Amino acid sequence: MTIVDRARPESGARTPAFPKLLPIVDPEGVPGAEFLEEVRGILASKQLTNGAFVKKFEEAAAEYLGVAHCVAVSSCTAGLLLVLKALELRGQVILPSFTFHATAHAVVWNGLTPVFADCDAKTFCVAPQAVRGQVSSRTAAILGVHLFGNPAAVKELDEIAAGLQIPLVFDAAHAFGSSSGAKCVGGFGTAEVFSFSPTKLVVAGEGGLVATRDAGLAEKLRAARNYGDAGNYDPEVLGVNARMSEINAAMALHGLTELNARIERRNEIRLRYERKLGDVAGLRFQEVSEGGHSTFKDFSVIVDEKEFGHSRDWLVERLHAENIGARKYFSPPVHRQKLYSAMWDGRALPLTDLISDGVVSLPIYSSLTDESVDKVCEVIRRGAGTGQCKMGQVGYGGCLKHES
Repeated sequence: MTIVDRARPESGARTPAFPKLLPIVDPEGVPGAEFLEEVRGILASKQLTNGAFVKKFEEAAAEYLGVAHCVAVSSCTAGLLLVLKALELRGQVILPSFTFHATAHAVVWNGLTPVFADCDAKTFCVAPQAVRGQVSSRTAAILGVHLFGNPAAVKELDEIAAGLQIPLVFDAAHAFGSSSGAKCVGGFGTAEVFSFSPTKLVVAGEGGLVATRDAGLAEKLRAARNYGDAGNYDPEVLGVNARMSEINAAMALHGLTELNARIERRNEIRLRYERKLGDVAGLRFQEVSEGGHSTFKDFSVIVDEKEFGHSRDWLVERLHAENIGARKYFSPPVHRQKLYSAMWDGRALPLTDLISDGVVSLPIYSSLTDESVDKVCEVIRRGAGTGQCKMGQVGYGGCLKHES
């Protein structure tokens, strides 16, 4: 006798909603022919690193963010590693568990102990009160995350760090172009570190950037990204090779063009999702931090299995069956991953677990059409049994600040 798993989406010969895969992400702001000319010029110059384009990108990024110092690096992870090393920390670092595991990797690679704090039920970012609850005599730093581009509680976290007289660092991988109040992400804490990998709104191929107001830290990082060598072949800092190449920098420089327009389009898309799915029982959305403006690098819904009628995993399978790219960002949370569960003392993180066990990330990118969004919504609404949806150049100026 064949046992049918009633929890799985029905399969059959019917045509899926999309004839080919609707990807969850599509690289943004990728340059055209003019970039190829620049690549030819870079190759002809024989200056493949530490050249004019890296400097131009750092200057343009600093102008956009409104910060004094930007240091280009090979990846956001490398930037986090070097910042924590340059700060010469010892002891524990408090960070969220609901994040990409690279955030925690940077802590452990530096010989520091990760201490996970629960997240906020609405913003999904680390909760300041939860951070306070994890403070000990060994706390050396706080590492916040602007999750999916949503600014963390920068003011409250800064107050905690200032009271303890410890550094506050932000993993801003998702947040180039986000803001809190009238200030761009990049100007908060001791340092903020961005990513320009292919899933981000500014794409360098691979690359990262450290933004800081601290001139001494910036100088130290410039040496640290070059094996710790400040130029005299006699390193004083224990560094690595974390340089951004000239080609990566040239690509990233083009990515700043029309960035604000791409961010606004993503916000239009997330509002369309919320309007179309807002009355579906068992679904809820990430709320933008008060006074904040998010890049919406990702758009995620949280599935309440009891109210929705099906599990999160069922919904992901259904979306995949309809050729819709969907991911579970971030599940499992870091404290439950094999590598980190052995390091964690087992203290409960109930909101982190709740959000992580229900999260589904849906397609979002500036070139995504309204029609495609509506089709995704229709698939989700049919799965919930609630009917169908009704079909229905900015330059480098600076991030779109949300005036408060």
